[in-house]
Amino acid sequence: MGPYEYTITKIEGEYAYLRRSDTGDEIFIALALLPPCCDIGTRLLWENFEYTIIQ
Repeated sequence: MGPYEYTITKIEGEYAYLRRSDTGDEIFIALALLPPCCDIGTRLLWENFEYTIIQ
């Protein structure tokens, strides 16, 4: 599975909505599972069950 690219579209409390770049599907995930310093518009790469920030 993967790698997949996501963009953070919304943050509500301790959770973030991520939109997958290729399909447009949206997921809801705890901010604790994301790298520090994530904000709306941050692009992420999901690979090997880990999120990393895309520069």
